[in-house]
Amino acid sequence: MVTAASSRIITAPMADNPNADVKKLSFEKALAELEQIVQKLEGGAVALEESVTIYERGEALKRRCEELLRQAEARVEKITLDAAGKPTGTEPLDVN
Repeated sequence: MVTAASSRIITAPMADNPNADVKKLSFEKALAELEQIVQKLEGGAVALEESVTIYERGEALKRRCEELLRQAEARVEKITLDAAGKPTGTEPLDVN
């Protein structure tokens, strides 16, 4: 259930530019807010205009989470092994 406090989290940044602060959010905060938006929309007790507005913010949050996940994947390294199967070092993960 979305409380009045969590509703403020969703709607407060929307006053000027609904997506202005999304680029500053950590993965965890963006995901938590996205989950709140999903719950609010699934509840069905939101006016149409507000639904559209929070849906747009949800899209921006989703893109932020995807961006942060791609960055994390790019930083992951895989262990390289020699012919005997012993670790010899690391190399960047192939993200293609």
